[in-house]
This record gives sequence, structure tokens and C-alpha cells, in this order.
Amino acid sequence: MKNSVLLIGNGINNINNKENWADLLKSMTKTCKVENKVEINNDKPFPLLYEEIYLKSTHISELILKKHIAREVQNIEENEIHELIREKRFKDIITTNYEYTLQGKSLTLENNIKNLGRIKETKYSIFRHNKINDTRVWHIHGECKVPDSITLGYEHYGGQLQQMRNYVVSGTHYKKKQNQNSLSSRLKSNEIFSESWLELFFTRNIHIVGLALNFVESDIWWLLTYRARLKKIRENKISNKIFYYIPQKHCPTSKNKIELLKAVDVNIIKNEKEGIPYYTEVIDNIHQKR
Repeated sequence: MKNSVLLIGNGINNINNKENWADLLKSMTKTCKVENKVEINNDKPFPLLYEEIYLKSTHISELILKKHIAREVQNIEENEIHELIREKRFKDIITTNYEYTLQGKSLTLENNIKNLGRIKETKYSIFRHNKINDTRVWHIHGECKVPDSITLGYEHYGGQLQQMRNYVVSGTHYKKKQNQNSLSSRLKSNEIFSESWLELFFTRNIHIVGLALNFVESDIWWLLTYRARLKKIRENKISNKIFYYIPQKHCPTSKNKIELLKAVDVNIIKNEKEGIPYYTEVIDNIHQKR
């Protein structure tokens, strides 16, 4: 059974793209005309810094701001790691990225990116996914073609987490759709539908690659924590594994994060290489484990 799922972050995009999040923040302040009102520094958590930029603006709607962000990130160029991932044809790829470099820009230009989710979400991303060949790609923090779905601000993270917790803990209630029991209750009876990326975290091996997983990623940290709690209560029902890949050189400065990841039942995989060789070896190794 092809059991490996990739969770891909922005690390693969940083290999050959000159612009970074600091550049994006500067362009946001310029678009909102708050360059002299907002101080950008690392002490401000990104979701709250986004809120500061937006709330101090007086002439722009949030949708226009998110459309600007969508245009900016669509300029991200593909590299050989994106191509390598496509070649491996994983059954499922989860990504926090908004753009379509994993699918290939040619598909995006041809407008072949379609949301195939059970619920056609316009803002949040519980069911949101599209397909390239046999691979489902889950944009869990939104996507460029639907700017309002882009998760950046603190309020949006809160709303996303609320939707996630409903699906996992309380159950879902959508108009014109059959109500669905919570994932935690369905795990007891082995009733798995694979309609949401959330189910993959409890049923398939997850390999987290190129994702800093800072503590501002409250939605993912909550999911890891809840899974660990559920496993502690009902260990025989959750047998999948989660792996976090990190270059060896980043381990000393990531000591606290690594300790907390271990506490929520995540396996740490260290690698001596960096850049293209690092990602090539990691992706090849994950593919061989399928």
C-alpha cells in the first residue's frame, strides 16, 4: 500500500527564489500605504504582524490585499525538487504553500487547477484539493486562485482551527450535505472516508519536509497535539507515524521545537546535507519507504 504522504512547506521554494517573506511583508506595507506606521521585526508573530498591517490601513479591503499577495507568490519559480516530487507520483501531497509549483506552472496557465473538495470552500481549507495525474494536492492554507482562502492573519488561523476542530472532534454540519460524525468517533469504528487532509494525519505516514513549523502554525500544532492525546487514550486505533525532516545544522537552534515535536509523537529525521542534495536525498528516501 502506498502509505507515505508528503507535507511540503516553503523550504523548497527558497532554494532558487531571491524574494522571501520579508520582501512580501514590505510589499504589503507599501500596498496598504503603512510603510511609516508598521515596524517589521522578528519579535512580531507573522499572523499578528499581518493583522497590524491590515488594521492600520485605511483605504484597502482585505480581499484586495490578498489578491496582491496571490500575485506576488505566483512569481515563485519551480526548481528540480518540484519536478522530482512530481516524478515520484505520491498519492497525496499536503502543502502550506499557496502557489502551484508542485503541480507545474503549465497546468496553472492552462487553468486546469480545479477544487475537487466535497465541500466547495471559499475561505477555509478542510476539503480543498486538486489533482495532478494520480496525486491529490491539498492546499491547507489556501491557494492563489481563491485569494480569500489564503491563511495569513490571526483571525483566519482562528477560523481555520475552528473548522478543523469541528471536523475532528465535533462533526460537520453543512447545508445541502449529509451531516458527518466527528473523525475521532469514526476512528473507533474504522469508518474512514479520506475526504479531508485531516484524516491522513490519523491513517497514513506523514513526512514533513521543508516546513519550519514555527509556533505560529497553531493549526498544525493543535492537530499534532490532539492526535498525540487521542493516541495516548486509544493507542491501538492510531498506528501511523509522523516524521519531521531537518538539516543537521539547524538542530542546535531548533532544540526547543524538536523537544516539543517529540512530545507530540513526531519522529525527528536529521540529515547532514543542505540545499538541493538535502531535498533530493530526503524525497528519494521517503519514496523508497512507500
